[in-house]
Formats: sequence, C-alpha cells, structure tokens
Amino acid sequence: MRQSRHVGKTLRETPKDAQTAAHALLLRAGFMRQISAGVYVYLPLLHRTLAKIAQIVREEMEAAGSEELLMPALQPRELWLESGRWERYTAIDGIMFAFKDRRGSQVCLGPTHEEVVTDVLRREISSYKDLPKNVFQIQTKFRDEIRPRFGLMRAREFIMKDAYSFDADEAGMESSYQAMREAYHRICRRIGFNYREVEADPGAIGGSASHEFMVLAKTGEETIIHCPNCGYAANQEFASSRLEEYPQDPEPLPMQEVFGEGLIGVEPLAEFLKIPVWKTTKTLIYETDQGVVAAMVRGDCDVNELKLAKLLGCKTLKLASPELIKELTGAEVGYAGPIGLPPEVRIVADHYVNNRVNFECGANKTNYHNINVNFGRDLPPPQFGDFKLAKAGHICPRCESRLAADRGIEVGHIFKLGTKYSEPMNCVFLDAEGRRKPVLMGCYGIGVSRMAAAWVEQSHDEKGIIWSPQIAPYHVHLIGLNLEDPTIREAAEKTYERLQAEGVETLFDDRPLRAGEKFSDADLIGLPIRLTVSRRTAAGQAVEYKLRHEKEAILLPFDEALVKIKSFCGLNS
Repeated sequence: MRQSRHVGKTLRETPKDAQTAAHALLLRAGFMRQISAGVYVYLPLLHRTLAKIAQIVREEMEAAGSEELLMPALQPRELWLESGRWERYTAIDGIMFAFKDRRGSQVCLGPTHEEVVTDVLRREISSYKDLPKNVFQIQTKFRDEIRPRFGLMRAREFIMKDAYSFDADEAGMESSYQAMREAYHRICRRIGFNYREVEADPGAIGGSASHEFMVLAKTGEETIIHCPNCGYAANQEFASSRLEEYPQDPEPLPMQEVFGEGLIGVEPLAEFLKIPVWKTTKTLIYETDQGVVAAMVRGDCDVNELKLAKLLGCKTLKLASPELIKELTGAEVGYAGPIGLPPEVRIVADHYVNNRVNFECGANKTNYHNINVNFGRDLPPPQFGDFKLAKAGHICPRCESRLAADRGIEVGHIFKLGTKYSEPMNCVFLDAEGRRKPVLMGCYGIGVSRMAAAWVEQSHDEKGIIWSPQIAPYHVHLIGLNLEDPTIREAAEKTYERLQAEGVETLFDDRPLRAGEKFSDADLIGLPIRLTVSRRTAAGQAVEYKLRHEKEAILLPFDEALVKIKSFCGLNS
C-alpha cells in the first residue's frame, strides 16, 4: 500500500480524551477514530490487524473442533425472558441496548449470544447421537457501558469471538472446556502475548466455573492475585486468600468508648489506641435491593463487594450515602460500628472478624470508637462469610507462600455453563435409555478488538507501537527518501515491487516529506521492520534494514535483507 493513498493520518498531539497508552497510540497512529462515546471507526491499519487476529482465532477454533456460523445481532426479547436474563441486562445492570421496533416488538442488540445459540441448537438436537456440538462466530457485540473508557478496552461496540459447546454429560462438557482452554493458550502464544490464565467469577453469564486469559500490563484494568510458588492465580474479584492470625488476649476486658477526634483510617486509629491494625474493624454500610446491610471486615482488609453480594443473595449493592449513614448511625462517615444499629440493618462479618478478643469498632458517634469489644457479650455474633478482598502479601489459599499481584487486561473468558440455559430454554435430548435430559453447555469468549488494544498496551515505547509480525497490519514499512531524484525513485519502486512479489506485506511511504517526519511516523505506526531507500543505498542496490524494537539500522544488499524479513516474519513456508 502506498502511504500517499492510505487513509489514516498520524497525529502529532495526544488526544485529550485518551486514557491509556493503547488508546492514545491507536488514535495518534491513525488506526482508529472515535465517532461517539465508546464507538470507533476501525481505519485500514487496524482493520488489517483485526483480520489477522480473527484469522488466528478462527484457525484455532476450527482445529479444536468448533464450526463457524453467524448469528444475528438483533435479538427478540422473548428469548431473554426464557433464560431469565432480560431484567438483569436491562433494569439491573442496564448494559443492553433494548428498544421497540416499528411493530411494537421489544428487541435488543446482542451483548452476548447464549440465548440465540441455545434456541438454534435446541432445534438441531433431539438425541444423544446428535451430541456433541460446538459452534463459534466472530461478530460485533453491543453493550451500553455507563462510562465507556480506555478506547477499545471498554467500548460500546466491539468485535468478539464467542463459541458454545453442547454435550450429553459432565465428562463431555469437561472435555469441550479443556479443548477450548488449550485453544486459548495457543491463540495467546501465536499472537505473542505475555499472559496468565486465572480463575474468575462467572458473573452475569453464569455457570459453575470460569477462567480468564489476562494479558499482563502495568496499566491493565484488572488486578491478578497469584502465588509465585504453587501457581495459583485468580482475578482479584474472585481470588481467595488466608490472613495471618495472632495470639489473643487471655481475658475479655470491659468495653470502653474512647474519644479520638478526626481519627478516620485504621493506621492512625491503631497508633492512637496503641493496638495492632488487625484488632481494628471496618464497618461499611451498603444499600441493597433487600435493605441496608452493615459489613464488617478486619481493619487490615477491604470488602470484596462481588463476594458480599453473593453472600447476601442480592441483585444490587452500593455504598450508602453519607446522609443515610448519618441517619442510621447518628455519626459522620468513618465512625460506623455494629453496636446500636437500627434493628432493620442486617449485620454480616468476614470470617476473620471472628475469634478476636478485645477488638475495636466504630461507636456510631462522631469522633468515638469502642475498644475491647467481644462477640457474645457486647453484641450477638452476626452472620459470617468470606468476603474480604484478597491482596498481595496475604497467604496463598493452597500453600504457605505469600501472594503477589499484577495488573492485567482480560482478552478471553471461558465458562462451564452446565444447564443454566438449557433447562429454562428446554434444550434437551433423549439419552440411550430414552430419558429426557438437559444438554450441558459451555461458552467461550475472546475480545478480538480488545486483543489489538491489549497488544499495544503491552508492547510500545516512547516513540510508538511495536507490533509483532503475527498481527502487524504490514510486515515492512518501506521508507523512500530523496524521491525527487529519478534514480532513487526508481530504486524505491523496484524494492516495493520485489517485496510485494515475494509476498511481503508492505506499506510504502512515498510521500514528499522530510526524513524526520517519515521516520517519526514509522516509529509511531510500529511495523516490525523498516527498510529505507535513499541516496546512501540506491547506488549499491542495498537497503537500510532496521527492526522496530532495536535501536540500530544496518546496510544490507536487498537479497540478504529479504532473507531476514522472511525469517523474522515467518514467511519461509
């Protein structure tokens, strides 16, 4: 492609709304343009990269036994009512684009396709002889994000691969799940990601188990908790951990109310009270669809709101407003405690709040704290559960090592759905004995457009993007300098023709610009290899050869450079 004809100008300034390196670089390098909040035009360079990612995904899906189809983005409400997810996706989470068509029927733009694929396959499956089945599609999805951000990371319209397996029994579902899991590892390795597979919460998709594939990046929006010793790894919202436990006081002491003006925060409070931080207690007040809840965690911990919501069995959960906290406790924010709350407030506590003698908690009175508090004497034992947030430094749930934390970008998520959709939607089969049974399902998603952004987030420098040969829009950026000289122009054109004839995808910068501008654009766009034809090279039929990730360029005869290009880009086969 001649750059003089290419659509996608580079930008010298970083757009003001760019929130991450990938967001900024994909805009600056002319890969995409925003058309509205969270909605982007994929310009030619990005379109080529997305096509390459999709092809890798397609090849690995097919190698794992999945068959490609294409389902409609427009879905009828009735299918979502069958599965029981319409209310959650519209009224509770509110992420679905739902509207009425001209006939008055309610429809939505698909954020995912479990309902549609279950409807399709229940018509295809009648007997155990029809199983297993596995299908996938690569298609645009729509989610009405409240705060679209980070460019392609959290967009309202994006490209996704979703696959679905249908099996007769647990062993078959497990086999399908492992086949997809291995395919995801191959996809990540082929693209060249530095990544980690982690245990994850199934969320709104549901099911008994799930794993995420996280690209490691310092700016990743997710926190990964992992053990350097045994290999345990999980998304922080799902992760488990153990806390160090300490010797307790031999006897309960009388509860006391202590004045400590402005002491908000467990560290200054513990220092003032001359107690360890683990003896302090955080009590957080939440509003839920089931009423108000007070959640207690040890002072050196935070609340995992996802786990708390599961313990409570609630659909919505949010921190109470300062006004409501004052109404319930009589105190400003920061002094809430479990003693003396109104009877309608449900109290729950993390397991590690228990088994402490003489602990501290808020006194529900501004500037006051209770010390030497004990369950059974000063307040009834509440409902206990596991909802502390796992953190680096906690003890691994599977061994005695300390956990570590990394940041990551989720690019893939796989789920064991079981009968979550097949039972309510009557996707059943007759087994060998003629008994009706629900099909066991799995689903497997990959963010194709997210993968492009994740690569840029993981692989860039101060000058621009550094693409891998596997997904770069072109293999070579051919830079022509001094093109006003007919001899050099002819040499550059011949180089371009030979590269194309050899199957080397080439972006030819034939624009009448200065060398500095061309080299700056080449670094920004980030193609794997830069070749330069100029006065220095034309006379000897050579090219200046430079890898994007290396600092120095070398002068090579064209044939020798071609061998290197083919080897580096995997074009020898």
